[in-house]
Amino acid sequence: MNIAVIGTGYVGLVSGTCFAETGNNVVCVDIDAAKVERMKNGEVPIYEPGLEVLFNRNTKHGRLSFTTNLEEGIEGAQIIFLALPTPPGEDGSADLGYIMDVAHKLSLIIKDYKIIVDKSTVPVGTAEKVHEVLVENLSEDLFDVVSNPEFLREGVAVDDFMKPDRVVIGTESPKAKKLMHQLYEPFVRQGNPIYYMDKRSAEMTKYAANSYLAARISFMNEIANLCEIMGANVDNVRKGMGSDTRIGKRFLFPGVGYGGSCFPKDVQALHKTSEENQYNFKILSSVMEVNSKQKKILANKIIDFFDGDLTDKTIAVWGLAFKPNTDDIREAPALEIIDILLSKGAKIQTYDPEAMPNVKALVGDKVKYSEDQYEALIGADALAIITEWSAFRTPSFKAMKELMKKPVLFDGRNLYDIELMKDKGFYYESMGRPVLGVDEQIEA
Repeated sequence: MNIAVIGTGYVGLVSGTCFAETGNNVVCVDIDAAKVERMKNGEVPIYEPGLEVLFNRNTKHGRLSFTTNLEEGIEGAQIIFLALPTPPGEDGSADLGYIMDVAHKLSLIIKDYKIIVDKSTVPVGTAEKVHEVLVENLSEDLFDVVSNPEFLREGVAVDDFMKPDRVVIGTESPKAKKLMHQLYEPFVRQGNPIYYMDKRSAEMTKYAANSYLAARISFMNEIANLCEIMGANVDNVRKGMGSDTRIGKRFLFPGVGYGGSCFPKDVQALHKTSEENQYNFKILSSVMEVNSKQKKILANKIIDFFDGDLTDKTIAVWGLAFKPNTDDIREAPALEIIDILLSKGAKIQTYDPEAMPNVKALVGDKVKYSEDQYEALIGADALAIITEWSAFRTPSFKAMKELMKKPVLFDGRNLYDIELMKDKGFYYESMGRPVLGVDEQIEA
């Protein structure tokens, strides 16, 4: 099939590349000329495991190409995917400006039947709005609008796309349904379902899924905070809960709050939609409140340890991306934690395997960027672990103690066993677990 993907952000580039991998001819369109030129030269503009191999293979064989020319990009395409930004506005609502602008441009250049697919996460009713814009200049028999939300997890997005748990397609058009089924059939050969539904239900499905997962995270963070007060261990609680098949084990790990491009934006947007429809979605209000508070907890632990004054204290930070296996720092808890520590006079030495260039572009030289995780520890008064990269899971504790002024560790991801840290001689604070160590322990 001939496919156009408009927008080469995270969703657009992964989607376009994976569609090409199954033999389709894909043209990706973007207004950023410099970015398009880099991609034409073989440069993948985002870090995502497994993406570069597919990108190179499909560009080499001519199935994946790039342009800034919208009319050229959609020529011959049977299906056009809109993978455009929907950033949150000041009131939390999703900004549909990019989508509506492209819809208007498409209405002026489409000459034969095409399916217009909302791939971006958009509020309920967006497909109808896109239809209204298109029909201003275009006959209704020349297009169908379909909702096809993405369910990609950064860090494993290629696997998620190639082997989806499910595909959700919102359309009432038999013609569109047939073509969309033909497109997605190669991805579900192992029997995972394609769900067909109305467009509004498809749009709601994405928001409902992400908001529910965000609620699980916030609930577990609240349990962890209560465990600290009550002297319980959240690890034991999590295992006891997760063994219940009605609950399951996933998304029950406490930490420093959720971030990224999806959960914060989607929760805000669904909350705003509920407000616009005069519905008080109390759970979502609490989820956002808990997450905002949770991002500050690790910083407050460090500040309390140093009696409120971090002047001339050096804090090492491991992990800047909002999650491992990505360079995405959108809504990353690390950024807020670092801002708080800097405001208290701390010096920050950071390391992240992929996200440091993005952080440097945002905050400049306010912090030090290290070549590896151990360089970040040199002369540090404490270490804060914020992102659970695999390289941090089994470090050399001996080297850590030798490089740091004192073995003080604040673990925002509960990477280490408490008994292990006791054996290694660290002062150790984590999330929802007993504090290990006293002042005498770290005098050595």
